[in-house]
Amino acid sequence: MLSSNSLSSILGWISIACWIVVYSPQVYENYVLQSGEGLSVLFVVIWLLGDLTNLTGAILGGLLPTVILLGAYYTTCDLILLFQIYYYRWKNHRIEATHPDREGDGERAPLLNNETPREETVPAKVLILRYACALAFVIFVGTAAWWITKDDEGEDTDLVDDLTEGKKWWYIQFLGWSSALLFLGARVPQILKNFKTRCEGLSPALFFFSICGNTTYALSICAKSMDKDYLIKNGGWLAGSACTVFLDIFVLCQFSYYRYSDEVHARAGGG
Repeated sequence: MLSSNSLSSILGWISIACWIVVYSPQVYENYVLQSGEGLSVLFVVIWLLGDLTNLTGAILGGLLPTVILLGAYYTTCDLILLFQIYYYRWKNHRIEATHPDREGDGERAPLLNNETPREETVPAKVLILRYACALAFVIFVGTAAWWITKDDEGEDTDLVDDLTEGKKWWYIQFLGWSSALLFLGARVPQILKNFKTRCEGLSPALFFFSICGNTTYALSICAKSMDKDYLIKNGGWLAGSACTVFLDIFVLCQFSYYRYSDEVHARAGGG
């Protein structure tokens, strides 16, 4: 039977696997559409600040090089998304300047006027199967990573716990709660933007993997110990992961609603 430390470690590795692939679907979506306007700039910027907060804490806290590299990877991916937004915006403005007949209406213009044909709507059953396979893949990768590194489990590999031990309480809590508020606040501008764009140009996989990553991360903290002091000490990271899940679920609900609405209109128009 797995010990609490082993279960916590497995969940932690699965979380890392989710976060490694979380950006890829949106980067690809932007490339296909030649537009990053499905993303809210504020969403990406605030998310970047949250990742920078974590990266700073990892460096100053003297965490493992792999953790620092992961933080740098997340930050780099945020910057790639920002680059795509402004690069495609600049590119589309150049196209509009050379083709005045292509009129737009602000942020939605690059999405709606893009010459790239929109993909046909994928059947819901196929979509569910794809995400189930993707989830199974990250679980397999995370579990395999734990199996490879489990011989080192004798050492305390709980990075959050290590960081809070031997450091000033206020400093650790500031980092934890700051990142939590940043990650939580980042979703708000994206949710508001989705009401205008109907989630066009946004990859649902970004939020699916975010939900999986945050859920497994929160569970990895709880799996190790449910001691009150331990949970309070890790409260910032726990709250940041758990609370953002609900907002990410709300975003997926937006996707589902607009997808259903489009299908209803399509059937009505075809009938």
